[in-house]
Amino acid sequence: MDEHLGPEWPCSPGRPRPRHARLRKRRPARRRVPRGAQHDRPLVRVASGAGGQRPPTLTIVASGNGASALPVGMRLLRRGGNALDAVEACARIVEADPTDTSVGRGGKPNVLGIVELDASIVDGTTHRVGAVAALVGYLYPISIARAVMERTPHVMLVGAGAARFAREIGAAKAQNLTASTRELWVERLRKAHETPASVRRRARLLPVVRKTVREERGTVNFLAIDGAGHIASAVTTSGWAYKYPGRVGDSPIVGAGNYCDTRYGAAACTGFGELAIRNVTAKTAVDRLAKGIAPVEVARLAVADANVLDDAAFNIVVLAADGTHASATNREGRRYCFMTADMEEPVTTAREVVR
Repeated sequence: MDEHLGPEWPCSPGRPRPRHARLRKRRPARRRVPRGAQHDRPLVRVASGAGGQRPPTLTIVASGNGASALPVGMRLLRRGGNALDAVEACARIVEADPTDTSVGRGGKPNVLGIVELDASIVDGTTHRVGAVAALVGYLYPISIARAVMERTPHVMLVGAGAARFAREIGAAKAQNLTASTRELWVERLRKAHETPASVRRRARLLPVVRKTVREERGTVNFLAIDGAGHIASAVTTSGWAYKYPGRVGDSPIVGAGNYCDTRYGAAACTGFGELAIRNVTAKTAVDRLAKGIAPVEVARLAVADANVLDDAAFNIVVLAADGTHASATNREGRRYCFMTADMEEPVTTAREVVR
């Protein structure tokens, strides 16, 4: 699957390779910082394994649909790559896979038949973040989100602005509506007594959307710890199938669907993103890790919080800074996966169900 990476991966065309600022034991003397360089300064100091401390355990955790990408991310980490590169690499693989109808190419469209993509990426050491939302016509939204983080003074671009930026940096274009997902869209419209032509003529879409949207969402997320102990997280999605145009869920909202802090860990959500936004779920989960609550209990609490708001599908994966992890859901049959440096293949296992 390395062919998805390309010769210049993971950098966007013309983008310098990322680097973590050097971590010093002593506080550096105050000096003038070049404009823009402030974003590279670490906010978190990472233990290196010296002084009897255990070295970090290379770990990647993902939603169940990310299993096929974990070996690529782990190869990067084993070669000394950083967590940010690993989660981006994994996300790109799923984004390019047309068989996953909840992410990237092949993702299910909005009610008008347009595939709108959302993504976010978080560096847990510097707390730099980048996100795009309602992006149309590009293949790798996660890399565009990373470019927003590294090449602009902003943290999120949406819609036409995100597409303009993607074009400006030379990002790969794509027709993300495949023949198979178009057929699914047409069939859903037929059940709502609509056709592609009729729905595009409508002045009011809300009555149609009420008929087309159901409990079918998706999303893929990746959380990783590298050899230096840095943590990063990435989330990418095509969002709620047959949604109202412009709907944005939790995936690009840092703190809602995606968050990490190298000191404590990471969390990311799938399912009904509106609940994660209302509960600020990912940030709340990491805050609970910071209080010493175990990942398994953090995951349970997150789903319990969602259940209070609505009876809608909700899932979370949680990774602590020591490499322990857990996942929870409120629906049967949901799975997550993980891989560590000593594993030849990823393991996929059931999420704990919380009612």
